[in-house]
Amino acid sequence: MNIVKYDPFRELRSLQDEMTRLFTGVAPSGYGRDEMMHGAWSPSVDIFEDKDKLILEAELPGMKQEDFDISVENNVLTLHGERKFEKKSEQDNYHRVERSYGSFTRSFTLPQTVTAEGATANFENGVLRVELPKREETKARKIEIKAHGADAKAIDVESKTDKSKQAQA
Repeated sequence: MNIVKYDPFRELRSLQDEMTRLFTGVAPSGYGRDEMMHGAWSPSVDIFEDKDKLILEAELPGMKQEDFDISVENNVLTLHGERKFEKKSEQDNYHRVERSYGSFTRSFTLPQTVTAEGATANFENGVLRVELPKREETKARKIEIKAHGADAKAIDVESKTDKSKQAQA
C-alpha cells in the first residue's frame, strides 16, 4: 500500500483548471467572450418595502437618465442600460481603469402583492428609486371589534344611562 500525502490545494487547482477551460472555451449564449473575460457589470440594488409600497433603489453613478430604461412585463421588473467609457482626449494616457463599463440588464420577479399601476421612478444623484404600490386587497387593515353577549348588554346599559342623563338635563 502506498502512502499518499494530503494536498490541501489539489481541489483548488482542479477548480482553477475548470475555470481556465471555461474562459478559453465557448462562452455561454447571451455573453460575449470579451464581457466574460473583462467582467460585465451590473448596478447594486436594494429592495425593501413599507406598509404601502415596494421600493427598489439602484446605484447608477455617472449615468444620465437617457442611458437606461425600466419596464414591467409579466410581473417582472427589468432595468436595462449601458455605461459607456468616454476617453477625454487623445492625449490621455490611462494607467489604470477600474470602473466598470458596458451594458447591463437586471430583472426582478415582483411579488403578487404589488402592481405596476401607479408606479413611480425618480433619478437623483446617481440613484434610481422605483416605487411600486401594493395592491389594496393586500394592505393591512384594522378590524373593528364588535361586542356580543354580556359585554354588549353592558355597553347598551351605559349608552342608555348616558342618554337618560342627557334627556334629564
